[in-house]
Amino acid sequence: MGFSGHLVFARSERPLLAAPLFDSIEQGLKDGVHEWGPRPGDWQTLQLRHGIWEDDHLFALVEWTGAPACVADVSDSSIALVTGLDTDGKRWQAWLNLDNAAALLVEEPEDVDDMSLWLATPEFDEAVRCKRAELDAEVPADAEGALLWASAAGIRTAAQQPRIEKLLRSQETFAEELFSALLDELGFPEAAHPSHP
Repeated sequence: MGFSGHLVFARSERPLLAAPLFDSIEQGLKDGVHEWGPRPGDWQTLQLRHGIWEDDHLFALVEWTGAPACVADVSDSSIALVTGLDTDGKRWQAWLNLDNAAALLVEEPEDVDDMSLWLATPEFDEAVRCKRAELDAEVPADAEGALLWASAAGIRTAAQQPRIEKLLRSQETFAEELFSALLDELGFPEAAHPSHP
């Protein structure tokens, strides 16, 4: 079983868990939060199990830190949906591990009684291929959004959009590794001692 939960990336001089949005979380859940090695410039990453993060927390975190932030919603380490938000309220999203995401996002036909049987059909394979093509078509806009977000975060990135697109189209065993690689590629300073998988 891989990791399922959220990776929260933001800049703050204070620990991210000190943000008011985490005040209502019981201590037992807080104790299970894993902090990745910090990046220079007060950039921090929290690894949170499911049940801690809510969608509206990203806005609250950006408001509290006064800086852009992003969160990756990870499912079993196989896929992640990254959502970034800047201080002007501009959002961007990108899927990581597109092949896995396409298989997950395919809509199940209404006339299918047994999903496991449908997964072994040519129709399922074709539906995945079509969904993968849809996701692939969104990659240039996703990459552009990520670059604009990094720029809004004060990162003087030398990253080229084609390199970000290539990364968004790549496959890794762990989506967490792709998330970290995306931050690196966008130009965020690398952690001296990374502590993620």
